[in-house]
Amino acid sequence: MARPEAPVDRTVRARAKLADFLRARRAKAGLTYRQMAELTYGGPSKSTFERAASGATVPTLEIVEEYVLRTMTKEEEFKGGVDAAIDQARRLWTEARRAVRAPYYLHKAPDPALISNLADFSRALRDQHVWAGCPSPGEMSLHASTGMLPKTTAYRIINGRALPVTPDQALAFLKACDVHASEGLEWLAAAGRAFAGSRSHSDWIEAHARLQGEIAKTRDDAPAPILKAVA
Repeated sequence: MARPEAPVDRTVRARAKLADFLRARRAKAGLTYRQMAELTYGGPSKSTFERAASGATVPTLEIVEEYVLRTMTKEEEFKGGVDAAIDQARRLWTEARRAVRAPYYLHKAPDPALISNLADFSRALRDQHVWAGCPSPGEMSLHASTGMLPKTTAYRIINGRALPVTPDQALAFLKACDVHASEGLEWLAAAGRAFAGSRSHSDWIEAHARLQGEIAKTRDDAPAPILKAVA
């Protein structure tokens, strides 16, 4: 008879919530950790899945998503997959990473409306990265559009050594930090203020207008005002 699983470590509440979610999925699927590890050859091990649901650490996002995939229930399979569960797992993972990595002064996501110069823009991008759970440059590169955010570029932005070279690269960085398209509009407006007077200023204004148009096509409410060029 298998020994009972150790209780969830509840030292960090957000970490425990992620562990509870993962354990509930495994119980509902009726699988052991060994069975989960044996579902595919060469994947995460039994002990890796056990640690992921221990509450003692925050596993990688890749392991969390793999855990969810391997605990797909018959009901989810019938309904077409685990997209909703993956989304919930990502939210819980982000909250857990934020709880153990965010500095004491960061209590909410950065507000793009407060950005007025390039230093503000760089700091806000770094804070958004922390707020998103500090994904690694590799994770960000995978999450962004193909080829838009090389790992080295993400690393330099995270460390305050560079700014996005183009609006598309900025949006790729923000996408990898869980910023949605409608919020990206505010960030592009902020970048337009930050880059005022530079050669690339018009690029940011045009990108803002383009994204605004794309968003307006998908919703019925009135579009946001278009960013105006600074004389």
